[in-house]
Amino acid sequence: MAAARADLPFAGARGGRGRRLPAGAAARPDPRRRRVQLRRRPGLAPGGSGDRPGPGLNGVRTLFHISDLHFGPPHLPRVSRGVLEHVERHRPDLVVLSGDLTQRAKPEQFRAARAFVDQIQVPVVVVPGNHDVPLWRVWERVLDPYGCYRRHFSPELEPVYRDEEILIAGVNTAFGWTFKDGRITTRRLLELAELFEQTPESVFKVVVAHHHLIPPPNFGTQRVLGNAYEAIDLFSRAGVDLILSGHLHQAYIGSSEEFYPQGRPPVVILHSGTTTSNRGRGGERERNTCNWIRIDGESLVVSHLRWHRELDRFAEQSRHWYPRQERVPYTLEGLKGGGVPPMPTTL
Repeated sequence: MAAARADLPFAGARGGRGRRLPAGAAARPDPRRRRVQLRRRPGLAPGGSGDRPGPGLNGVRTLFHISDLHFGPPHLPRVSRGVLEHVERHRPDLVVLSGDLTQRAKPEQFRAARAFVDQIQVPVVVVPGNHDVPLWRVWERVLDPYGCYRRHFSPELEPVYRDEEILIAGVNTAFGWTFKDGRITTRRLLELAELFEQTPESVFKVVVAHHHLIPPPNFGTQRVLGNAYEAIDLFSRAGVDLILSGHLHQAYIGSSEEFYPQGRPPVVILHSGTTTSNRGRGGERERNTCNWIRIDGESLVVSHLRWHRELDRFAEQSRHWYPRQERVPYTLEGLKGGGVPPMPTTL
């Protein structure tokens, strides 16, 4: 199996707990205070190659976004086969899997997840979720939280895929000291800042993380990613087009300007529900969802897909169209000069 280009290492810095929205305008460390020298080493994005896949008709590129597979007791084998059938039938350019491959981070669950991914015949970009870190095996959780993931699924936690038209940067937000909430490390934010600086503005930029950066509507007091504001501020400055996540088991699409208005071109933020488990929540209880993403030079079109038992396949539930935003060159010097505005007291 070929390995996609993963030019950046995993981040090992410490993180912290999430926070609820809205939050007060408390002082925050500036993630751009220091620069990190990028280390170059090969990584692994299971299922594909970093070489540019052939574009679709008229240069259209397609991504298939799945999440929260939960191999283990909650996993639904027939729906899982339906994912593979959808990929085979429609042949996306890439598949993006935003975490929670397993239910309890057990070796046999990771092996089942790996066997599933190995059947996908297009490049796959995968990041871990909080369920991919041991919960009850406390010593393993503290001393070697990713050991089972690395041994039985992939050694790479934050893969990077890129070609002439698309960049997908994986972000690990799941850590041994957090039971549910996530965080992006300062080191990873710095690495991403340098990666985006090196990427032409014409390239469509995607960030994939397990934990969500904005909450769906009517979802109570659900926490968001611990430093979501700092991350979105960086991503919007750097011209990121799309953020993919999961975790909540509820599909939703929104934008950065809805929650963190900065007067900049918005970053589209897309959640997937649980694609292959019986753990759907809210309006998606007992439902399985995923996202089909179509990109061309003028627009981004997202189709929410839902598993229909009567059809025995995934079918489109809704469609959302966004114009491609005009981007300007991004530099770290400009980022340093701008500073980080305070967190708004109301949203």
